[in-house]
Amino acid sequence: MVMQRLEGKTALVTGGSRGIGRAIAQRLAQDGALVVLTYVRDESAAHDTVERIRKDGGRALALHAPLGRRGDAAALWAAYDAEIPHHTPEPAVDIIVNNAGIGLSAGLTSLTEDGFDEVFAVNVRAPFFIVQQGLQRLRDGGRIINISSGAAHLAMPEAIAYGATKSALDNFTLNLAKELGARGITANSVAAGIIDTDVNAGWLRGNPEAEAHAASLAALGRVGRPEDVADIVAFLASHDARWVTGKVIDATGGSGL
Repeated sequence: MVMQRLEGKTALVTGGSRGIGRAIAQRLAQDGALVVLTYVRDESAAHDTVERIRKDGGRALALHAPLGRRGDAAALWAAYDAEIPHHTPEPAVDIIVNNAGIGLSAGLTSLTEDGFDEVFAVNVRAPFFIVQQGLQRLRDGGRIINISSGAAHLAMPEAIAYGATKSALDNFTLNLAKELGARGITANSVAAGIIDTDVNAGWLRGNPEAEAHAASLAALGRVGRPEDVADIVAFLASHDARWVTGKVIDATGGSGL
């Protein structure tokens, strides 16, 4: 049995209804946290995740919280403030996981201004203002964990804007660690590699050649699973990671070595 090392903690996980976000929400709940997960479109998936967590003895709730437009972070926190008192007498937050993000396959010559603006709005601006506007709710000794990508540190011209957003997110993490260290708050990024999720299902699942190629990119010789990332997040969220901050933790299985 996993020790309830997050008992009494509250975690916000953006984009927590599917894929990596779902695995993170489930793992943090398993460790004892009350998990507040957000979703944009797939309400049924969000509620399914909540029900799975509750069935396993955990605590969770889902908030509809679109990201990418001005005012979205404020709306998210307003929804949080309205709902959280129904679930805990302590309305503060201990762990913020900025997982929600979008991909964009477009190179230098094909990238549009609208596409550029959207991917930066969701992947960079939203985490920035979620943290900024959540600081008054974030307890001293809290955790900020940003889900980044191995693309931040590799040349991938076919996803140039996406990679740039993750580089920006990693720099944001670095500055948060310096800014908030006096409060005992740690900030770290987890750089995911190719993960078998619904997002990648179209080109990965059922395609042995694609799966073999993706597996060959990792030193550990397989495609990543959502739990591979979630377990790292759980460590960073715990007291065990109290002396780790301002770092990008590689979760690519050794891709690009």
